[in-house]
Amino acid sequence: MPTQPTIARIWRGRTRPDVADSYEAYIKADGIPPLEKTALGVQLFREDREHESWFTTISYWPDLKSMTAFTKGEPTKVHHLARDAEFLIELPEFIQIHRILVDRQGLR
Repeated sequence: MPTQPTIARIWRGRTRPDVADSYEAYIKADGIPPLEKTALGVQLFREDREHESWFTTISYWPDLKSMTAFTKGEPTKVHHLARDAEFLIELPEFIQIHRILVDRQGLR
């Protein structure tokens, strides 16, 4: 299996600020571990704004085939966590899939 990612799968969702800490703990416990077992890498980001907190998960894949195997056939379909509806302001309707054109880490 290749060890360099060629695909980034990006999910975004937002919560109310009063539940952001709880959602962060939830997504770390339930959303990130399956990606850690399968993807080449995963990152979770959080941006707190006055009226909402945004969460972004980016997972990195060697190719579309391996990502499609993880998503069980439809890579752009959102696979909501069991409690997403409880936390998220709205359920995201899509996933973004990007080809990685430049991947340079650890430059400094």
